[in-house]
Amino acid sequence: MTPGEFFCRLNRDKIKKEWKTAFFSAFGIGLLVHMPILLSDIPNHDGLASMYFDQNMITSGRWFLMVACGFSSFYTIPWLIGVLGLFFLSLASAALVELLEIRRTWAVVLAGGLLASFPSLASTFAYVFTMDGYMLALLLAVLAVLLTKKYPRGFLPGAVCLAFSMGTYQAYLPFAMILSSYAVLMLAAGQGEIKVKAKKTMHYLYMGVMGMALYYIILQVLLRLQGKELASYQGINGMASGVSGGLVTAVAGMYRDFFGFSLKGNVIFQGIPSLAACVVLLLAALFAGVSLARNRKGWKNPFFFAIMIIVLVFFPMITNVILLVSPHVTYHLLMRYQWVLLLIGMLALAGRGNEAPKDFAWVEWAAMGAAFVLVFHYAVADNIAYSNLEKRYEKTYAYCVRLLDRIEQTEGYYPGIPIAMIGQVSDVQYPGTDISLPVTSNMIGLNGDSLLYTGDNYREFIRHYLGATLNIQPAEAMAEMYYSEEYKAMDSFPGENSICIIDGVMYVKTENLSR
Repeated sequence: MTPGEFFCRLNRDKIKKEWKTAFFSAFGIGLLVHMPILLSDIPNHDGLASMYFDQNMITSGRWFLMVACGFSSFYTIPWLIGVLGLFFLSLASAALVELLEIRRTWAVVLAGGLLASFPSLASTFAYVFTMDGYMLALLLAVLAVLLTKKYPRGFLPGAVCLAFSMGTYQAYLPFAMILSSYAVLMLAAGQGEIKVKAKKTMHYLYMGVMGMALYYIILQVLLRLQGKELASYQGINGMASGVSGGLVTAVAGMYRDFFGFSLKGNVIFQGIPSLAACVVLLLAALFAGVSLARNRKGWKNPFFFAIMIIVLVFFPMITNVILLVSPHVTYHLLMRYQWVLLLIGMLALAGRGNEAPKDFAWVEWAAMGAAFVLVFHYAVADNIAYSNLEKRYEKTYAYCVRLLDRIEQTEGYYPGIPIAMIGQVSDVQYPGTDISLPVTSNMIGLNGDSLLYTGDNYREFIRHYLGATLNIQPAEAMAEMYYSEEYKAMDSFPGENSICIIDGVMYVKTENLSR
């Protein structure tokens, strides 16, 4: 068989129409929405230090990230990384459609569109240097559940997929948990004996427990081999120590965060059109659910109702499981991608018209219109955020050109002089001009006015974009001077005495005049 014959047969016999539709819709919409960031080299604050980064994040528990990001090299190449990331995302879209049994073409297209446009993905693109690895982790999380559903012993390869997903980025564990909950609900609603359903339900639990155990075992082995320990960043070193701050407090925080972000997070909906679209999609899903239950005589299925109640009660905890380990974690938007499954789940329910009564057409029209509005809304929000990120870069560039010139013109300056500085740009001398905050307030990495928060940010930006090397000292070098009367008396840049040399060290004050 020639390669051409092989691929023709593969396409004809093995690849379902829904898979191809999901893949190309996610990939095409992803390209259209995120093209501005793909065709630019615009870093955020973390990206300044990651122009070349080997992604060895073992101390953050991400022992597979180095391999996952290695396909595109360890250089920040936005186009290559972005296209590879969208490829993995599109595969995840195809797997998601198969898992949720979405068959209607319009629903398949819009499911891929929601996945490709949800603002969490834009926030991930802001950290483009690691984006392809994260999308591979997402794909593995979806495959973990799909394999468990499809095969009698699928929980075994599913556990391996989950372990490697968490080894790349732990934030997609809730993605797998939500999909498992949805799969269990579908199982409970179907035909068959309760005993068989209960046995199959346990497979998802096996997959989760075995996957997390395998992840942790590999992590500990690799930490020992490299002679390292888990870092305190985001509370990752508390993984094995149990719930921090008490179980009741942690659970209450999980529920507050879930409803707070869902209703007031300024992401899922912003304004009347997107709010109305969410309400219409929810109503369509509820009507579809009731119709399908009536059609299947669901009121005669106590197992389904028991599972549904359990899922509804614990859903906020499943979505926010990361808060169980670290209640005070800084919950970035790129860690909240699982919220898109709320919308896709409703879409999947409304799109099951092949099982519904004949008067179901209006529900599909309503769901399709609402989902289209949301995809368009998210695409607009993403591009507003990208526009602001470009403005952040331009303002940072202009600021650093002026700052570098003043540093080099200061009497006593010489190449290599030790420089101590605070990273924040004065918002008194340079008041905020970010007009995108009504849209981007919760989109970390994409909002704000400047890329500069630490002395390291200055050093890397000036090095990579201005071609100069400054000997900026660690933050500890500033500690003693920071509280001195001499520093308090200094102006904030570009004030006349915002730069001075004391005992051979150049001090640069960039923060507010009032400190």
